[in-house]
Amino acid sequence: MKKAANYIRDNKVSIIEIWEKRVKSEIDASKGTPSLALRNQLPHVLEDIAEVLEKHEVFEQIEDSEHYREIVENSTDHGRHRATTSNYTVTEILKEYMVFHQVLTEELRKQEAYSVETGIVLKFTIETAMLHSAGSFNDSINQMKEKMVGTLVHDIRNPISAAYLALDLLDIHANPEHISKVKKMAVNSLDYSMRLIEGLLDAITLEAGEGITLNFEETDILQDIKWVVKETRTIFQNEINLNSDSPEIRGIFDAVAIRRALENLVTNAVKYGDNCQPVNINIFDNQDEVFICVHNTGKAIPVEKQKKIFNYLHSEKSAEDRGFKSWGMGLCLVKAVTKAHGGYIEVTSDDEQGTEFRIRLKKYKNQPGKIKSRITYNQN
Repeated sequence: MKKAANYIRDNKVSIIEIWEKRVKSEIDASKGTPSLALRNQLPHVLEDIAEVLEKHEVFEQIEDSEHYREIVENSTDHGRHRATTSNYTVTEILKEYMVFHQVLTEELRKQEAYSVETGIVLKFTIETAMLHSAGSFNDSINQMKEKMVGTLVHDIRNPISAAYLALDLLDIHANPEHISKVKKMAVNSLDYSMRLIEGLLDAITLEAGEGITLNFEETDILQDIKWVVKETRTIFQNEINLNSDSPEIRGIFDAVAIRRALENLVTNAVKYGDNCQPVNINIFDNQDEVFICVHNTGKAIPVEKQKKIFNYLHSEKSAEDRGFKSWGMGLCLVKAVTKAHGGYIEVTSDDEQGTEFRIRLKKYKNQPGKIKSRITYNQN
C-alpha cells in the first residue's frame, strides 16, 4: 500500500484536476462552481488517505488513526460547504465521492499501484467521507431552516405587538385625526408582519445555496429607520436615540430587510449592553451610499469572537442568562442584507468606547425587483 500512498502524495494535483474535470462533465450542479470552491476539502481528504495507506498495514487500526479522524473532519466540513452551494443535494455529494473513488482506482491501476488491500482501504475511507459529508449537508440545511424560521418568528412578534398596542389605544370617541393616525400605525405594523411571513414561507422551503429573498424598490429608508426606533422604544427600557445628517435617505432598498437588520442590531445592543445607558443610532448620508451605526456601552465583545458572531451557528450564552433568547442567526441575516445592498458590516468593541456595529449600504447597487441573498454557514 506504500506504493499507492507515494503515488497519491506525488500526484495529488493531477488527481484532483482529473476528478474536477470528470465532476464538471457528470454533475450539473458543479458546473457554475469556481474551481477553488469545488475542490474545497478534497485535497486534504486525499492527503489523509495517502497517510492511512502508508501507515496502517493492519486494517483494524485505521479507525484509531489520527488521519482517519481528519478524513471525518474534512468531509464533514465539505458537506457544510456544499449546503451553501446552489443546486446541490445529497445525491450530488455522493456522486462527487463516487467519481473520486473511480478516479483514484483508475489512476492507481495505471501505475500498477493498486492491490486488494488498497482497494479495501479506499472503499472504507471514501464511504466514511460520503457518510459524514452527506450527514453534515443535511444537518446544515436543517439548522439553517430552523434558525431562519426561529429568527423570523421572533421578528414577527414586534410589529404584531405594535399593531395590538395601536388598536388597544384606539378610542372610537376620539377625533377623526387621532383615529386615522392610530389606524395607520396598526396597518403599517400588520403590513410589515405580512412581509415577514412571506420570508417565513421562503425559509421553510430553503434549499442548498439559497438565502433570504429581498424585494428592492425606490424608497426613503430614513422613514423605516424612524419606525424601528419608535417600535423599539416601546419594547425596551433603554433610551434609544436617533441622529441623521440628512432629512431623507432615498435609494433602491429593501426597506423591510433593512428594518429587520436594524432591529437585530438594536436588540443586540440592549441584550449585551448596559441597560442603564442609551443605545445611539447614527445615520450618515454619503452621496451614493449610507452608513448606519448602532452604538452601546457595556462589556466589550472579545476580539477572538468578533468574527464568529457573524456565523449562523454561533450563539452567545450571556444573552440567555439575562432572560433573552438567542437564535444565533440575527447577525448572519444582517450581513446577508448588507451584502445584498453591495455593502458590508463591521464591528469595533472595547470596554472604554463600547460596541459599535457599522453597516454600509449602496443606494443604487440593485434594480427594483426580487433577488436572493445567500446565507453561509461561515460568514467570515
